[in-house]
Order: sequence, then C-alpha cells, then structure tokens
Amino acid sequence: MTKYADFYRRSIEDREGFWAEQAQLVDWHKPPQKICDYSRPPFVKWFSGGVTNLCYNAVDRHAAKRPNARALIFVSTETNQEKIYSFAELKTEVMRMAAIMQSLGVKKGDRVLIYMPMIAEATFAILACARIGAIHSVVFGGFASGSLATRIDDAMPKLIISADAGMRGGKSVPYKHLLDEAINIAQAKPEKVLMVDRGLDKGFNRVAGRDVDYATLRAQHMNADVPCEWMESSEPSYILYTSGTTGKPKGVQRDTGGYAVALAASMKHIYTGFEGETYFATSDIGWVVGHSYIIYGPLIAGMATVMYEGTPIRPDAGIWWSIVEKYKVNVMFSAPTAIRVLKKHDPAYMKKYDLSSLKYLFLAGEPLDQPTHEWIMGELKLPVIDHYWQTETGWAMLSAVPGVEQTKIKFGSPSFAVFGYNLKIFREDGTECAPNEKGIVGVLPPLPPGCLSTVWGQDDRFVSTYFSLFKEPLVYSSFDWGIKDEEGYYFILGRTDDVINVAGHRLGTREIEEAVQAHSAIAEVAVVGVNDQLKGQEPMAFAVVKDAAKIATPELRAALEAEVKKTVDGILGSIARPKRVHFVTGLPKTRSGKMLRRSIQALAEGRDPGDLTTIDDQSTLEQIKQAIVSG
Repeated sequence: MTKYADFYRRSIEDREGFWAEQAQLVDWHKPPQKICDYSRPPFVKWFSGGVTNLCYNAVDRHAAKRPNARALIFVSTETNQEKIYSFAELKTEVMRMAAIMQSLGVKKGDRVLIYMPMIAEATFAILACARIGAIHSVVFGGFASGSLATRIDDAMPKLIISADAGMRGGKSVPYKHLLDEAINIAQAKPEKVLMVDRGLDKGFNRVAGRDVDYATLRAQHMNADVPCEWMESSEPSYILYTSGTTGKPKGVQRDTGGYAVALAASMKHIYTGFEGETYFATSDIGWVVGHSYIIYGPLIAGMATVMYEGTPIRPDAGIWWSIVEKYKVNVMFSAPTAIRVLKKHDPAYMKKYDLSSLKYLFLAGEPLDQPTHEWIMGELKLPVIDHYWQTETGWAMLSAVPGVEQTKIKFGSPSFAVFGYNLKIFREDGTECAPNEKGIVGVLPPLPPGCLSTVWGQDDRFVSTYFSLFKEPLVYSSFDWGIKDEEGYYFILGRTDDVINVAGHRLGTREIEEAVQAHSAIAEVAVVGVNDQLKGQEPMAFAVVKDAAKIATPELRAALEAEVKKTVDGILGSIARPKRVHFVTGLPKTRSGKMLRRSIQALAEGRDPGDLTTIDDQSTLEQIKQAIVSG
C-alpha cells in the first residue's frame, strides 16, 4: 500500500501529473488541454479546455450503466415519508425540473436561488441547474428575510425556487412570508418564483403573475428530455454565501471541472465510498457539506445518498442509527455538535441497531474536542475521523486519508494536510512555525481543484480577503489558529478573525452587531463568540444604551434584553440570537478607538484578557467583568 506521505508529496511536487490521474475519475465531453493554469496568481484555472457537466457525472453516467440502482434515499421523520429514487428515476425528475426552469426562461449562466427545506425536490433543483448550466445559489431554508435579501441582491437570480414550509421538531416553519418580505426588501426582483406546495402552510400567499406551482408545471413536462449543457471546466457551477466580517455577504464561487475532480478524488481516497454503497451526510443543503456530500460527491461516485429531514433525537436518539441499519449505510458524515447532543442520551440507542455496514464516521464543522471524540469512537467501535475544511475550500483541507493508508487516529486532531493542499502553520511575520508552535493555518497557492475560484462579482475581495495575510509569501489564510505536532498531526485552535462558529454555522460578529444596533435603544455594541459545551460557540453581546432610564430596573433590563434578541431573530434568524445581552455604559477600546474584542471574549470565557496597556478607559473592563459575574 502507498504510504500517505509519498502520495501527498507527489500531489505537491508533481501537481500536473497527480491531478491528471485524478481527472480520470470523472467523464469528460472533451479532455482538458492544460491541467493547471496558474498564470495569474492567486487565481487558478484547473483542467482548462476540458468540457464536462456535474449532473452528467452525478446522474447520467450511472443511469446508463445501473439504471435501477439506488441513487437518492429521502427520509423525513418530520412528515413520516421515505422514498427511494433509482438513478433512472432521479434523471427523469431532474429533467422535468430542468424543463420547468427552461420554460420559465432560465438559460446557461442565469442564477437560480434555492430557498428550500431538505426535500427531494431541492436535490432535483440543484442538479437541474447543473444540467442546464444555470448557477445555483442555495440559501438555508428559514434564513431571515434581511439576510436572504442581501443574497438576492448579490446573485440577482432570474428564478427563485422555494416551498411553503420546512419542518423542525414536528412543527412547521413557514417560508413564504419570509421570502415575500426578502423580495420586497431586495432591489433585484426575480422574474418568477417556483413554489413546491407541501400542504404544510395552507393559506400561503401566492403572488399573481410571479409565483408558479411546481406540481402543475411538472405535470406538463412528464416526458421531458433535456440534454446536458457541456461546460468548460472553469465556468461557474454555483455560488454559496458565507459570513464575512463585514455586513456584505461573500459569494463563494465554485467552478465545474475542478470541483468534480476534487469530489471524485475525495470520495475514493478520503471517504472510501464506492459505486453501489450508501453515504449518509446529516448536514443541510444550505451548507457546503450539503452541496459536496449530500448532493454531488456521493452521486459522482455512484453511491446512494441519504437526504434526511429531521433532528438527531426525534422520534428518539436512535433515529440516525436506524437509518444506518435500514439502508446499510457504509460511510457517515456528521458534526461534533450533533455528537455532543447524542452524548446526552442513552448509548443503548446506538447498540440497538446493526451498524455492521458502517466503515467510518467523519466529523467536521467545528473543532472536535477530545472527550467527545473518545466517547463516540468508544461507543461505535469504529474509526471516527475528524476532518477540517471550509465553505471556501469545498472539501477537506486536513484529514486522515484511509483510502491511501490507515494511519492512527489522535483524539481531537484532524490528522494531516490533504493531498493537493500545500498547507503550513505560519507565524504572523510569514515564516513557518516550529512543531507545537501556535500559528495561522495557511495554504501556499495555487489552491487545489474544488476550492473557490473567486468571490462572486468581487475578484478584488477574493485577493484582499484571502491572500493579504503577508506581503511575502503569497498565502491563502484560513483565519484559524493551529499547531502541528512533532508527528505531523494538526490541531485547530479557533478563529483569528471576527467569525464565530455556532453549531457549525459560521456567523460574522459584525453582522450580529449590526442587527443588535438595529434596535432603536442601542447606541453601541460588541459581540464576541463564547465557548459553549454543546454548540461550540455562542454569541454574547455587550451593549451601551442611548438612555440609561431604559435599564433603570432589573425588569426593564430584562425586557430590553428580550426585545434586542427578538430584533436579531428578525434580521438574522434565531441561530444568531445572542445567548445574553449585557448592558454597560462603555466598551473597552484602545486609545485609537479599536474595540478590544479579544479581551472582552477572554473575560467572557473567564480567561486573562492579556496586554491592556493601550486601553483608553480601564473602568469599561471592570463593567464587563461585573456584568458576567452578576449573570
């Protein structure tokens, strides 16, 4: 068996040869003319001149060879539905959806915004976009109107596809009023809105002339035969928005060919998922994991993919394991938050089911703490592989690579740099850290296939955000602190910037601050991410009010805190709601006016606030301490 160190070295030293081999894992309409075009750093084009299609690789090639094999397994514990689609059936549904889109005027290069729950129609919509060369932009279902509006304005979609409602924990979560409000706020109005009516929100508003019904149009396109639009490798496949440290969202732009190859290579070498097997990622299509490992990755590999609508503990904490048993899941992908939730429940739920089909459980989304890693591995008696990546990269940056070599697992470590990533730990002066020395996790470009090709419509922001860490060398910054030990294992220590990670959802503290300040009583605010046992981090706000009379009594303080939280819910959604809003008369800043967020965060977590020689007013820190102590 090849040693992973040799496999990795070759991916860095013989980049062209290595990726030319991986490119054979996908089908090309025309083969690539140039493997890596890095003539305009830091921008890179992979497999230039190659022509392919993501939907063809995910659906058509398997439908031709194994039409009756399982492709999509839809399971909803919210509506108690289960439906299996073969590759042939999936292709038929995708072509019907593609025909509907074309009938609504969608062409190659047009954007289609998808604001949907975890239902099969969302998979059809994503794959139909890829089929006809439209660029999909999936926004997490139930996202607040304000956030949705900014994404509509940035992507300028011709069509929005949505549903009347999602469901969570047995309760319906209506979407349509949020969507209508977002379109109302947005400057860039879509021409049409395609609605999937699940019958969950009986009286939802239908806008005449704009809103059209999916079931009605599907009935008109039952025999649709829509060919794949062949795409040059570097043409965009999708936009996925991620939180920035400014209020304006960053649209991560993904290519076509590089993404297909990266996913195919990851399925083989990292996840060891093969044709005819079953993959279960417990994420959501609104996140990058949903794009890469619910939709595209498993299907490209010819696997069946489980799409699950529900929670990990309903009807009970055995639900995921019952799915593993029933559908003979071979590879599973979840998040540390979900495992911490399951840890609170009786492990007998795990023992109840036959998990013998399962080879690996992979975890990502936020750092995995050692106790949780040890617990789940002990209970499952299987390798549980922590791995690390970002919306921007589209696939793993750090991971064990068991498809190449079985290496020992270190609890709390996402193992090694993944093939293709020339990843190092850097000091703040651009030099490389020694073993066990904390530094910034960075990648020397070119970034490997599958990573973002730019920020949608903002090439300058791609460079200024991700490649301005040092003047020399040019380095992609992950914005995460990390260390590498003497055996080459990496450990991720948390963010260097103002983005916090709440249960795997990345949120910009600036966005939350803006939402808090939208309340008329608030003059100024600082939001920090505070460690939370269950969610990884939770936002905590420290706010200065305009009128002290508003917080003169404990009752008034409590009422205003509740109002501020409600304001944040309305703008960003409940995921961004601060755990606490503490009221103070001033915030700690340097004499030049820079907010001392790291010091505030340290105090909130009971740590030493560090060097405070530049603080303007020492009493502001005392107030933060008092606020935390008094709870």
